[in-house]
Amino acid sequence: MTADTTRSARRPRDRKAQLATAAADLFRKRGYHAVGVNDIAAAVGITGPGMYRHFQNKQAVLGYVLLTGVDRLATRLNGVLAGFSDPASGLRPLLLEAAETSIEHRDLTALWRWQGRHLHQADQKELIRRTGVLLAGWQSGLRALRPELSDGDAMLLCFAALSVYGSVGDHHAAPARARFAELLADLAESVVRCAGVPAPGGSARPRPAPAASRREELLSAATRLFRDHGFHAVSMEDIGAAAGIAGPSIYRHFAGKSDILLAAGRRMADRLALGLADCTTAATSPRDALHRLARSYVDTVLRSDDLIAVYANEIGNLPERDAKELRRLQRAYVAEWARLLREQNPALNDAEARVVVQAALTVVNDLPRTRGITDRPGLADELTALAVCLLDR
Repeated sequence: MTADTTRSARRPRDRKAQLATAAADLFRKRGYHAVGVNDIAAAVGITGPGMYRHFQNKQAVLGYVLLTGVDRLATRLNGVLAGFSDPASGLRPLLLEAAETSIEHRDLTALWRWQGRHLHQADQKELIRRTGVLLAGWQSGLRALRPELSDGDAMLLCFAALSVYGSVGDHHAAPARARFAELLADLAESVVRCAGVPAPGGSARPRPAPAASRREELLSAATRLFRDHGFHAVSMEDIGAAAGIAGPSIYRHFAGKSDILLAAGRRMADRLALGLADCTTAATSPRDALHRLARSYVDTVLRSDDLIAVYANEIGNLPERDAKELRRLQRAYVAEWARLLREQNPALNDAEARVVVQAALTVVNDLPRTRGITDRPGLADELTALAVCLLDR
């Protein structure tokens, strides 16, 4: 037996799947740009060149991970999707199956949500096509369940339900497994049955926007680039060009990319904290406070779309001390929502309350960035209504 034959015999038949699993874990923990081919190969005990027998590059690994993940999701859901239009028997099994799948593949859900932008263009198109087929089944079933809905309204509610499931990738709250799945299914059902409610509480007090300074122009340009391409893919030169500022002039305002990212994170944290203070001060009850917070959060996201995406996804690229501080502020903000929700609904424990809150926040975060929904004229009221439906379920 030759040496090549011996190596081939020893090579596991599932090496490609092993590499994909290892890559997904590394991408989730470190971010796509911080992971190299050699890191992925080393995670399964082979050399970097050995990985090229299975994948052309790490971008191809990401494509394989996400496309096979969508296929697994479709396989599990197609069996129950046909019953969507029967509220007596079909809807609950579908929602529960989707909930269980989301929890089982929680890490993949996070990867799909936050690293999918790094896919090769062909893989991005294919991912959109496959998810579009799955979404079309949801929309068709929802239209049969609720024939009064227009195509656009059905799409809004379907994407909102998918955001409920996707929210599990944005946090680590972990209620008991059976209860977790039931709760997610309850939340998704609240969304697909949401009839809309009057905008509650009113908007937060309007604050005039200051005239954009050169520093603000740079911050705005940078957050847009970070959101679209990721922190590591953007250079200071890119930021300067986007803001119409060349060369060393950038450094009069920021010491470097990390300084810009930290400023963006603090800006978002300040806006959220200010809205929280306004709402809790004016509220007459925990329920009223949550309704006011829903409207305040929607207003903040709609005027800070790039900032909220960067705040949610990029602060891990900061130095550890700064990242830790911003994560503390994020947790404190969610904790205050959860505290109010538990006062309104004492049957929820802390983990369950955080699942509900994160679902509401994720729906508001996701839909303004979703094609076909962004330009809806009543989107602010619709987002508020959806968040309230989740909080009041």
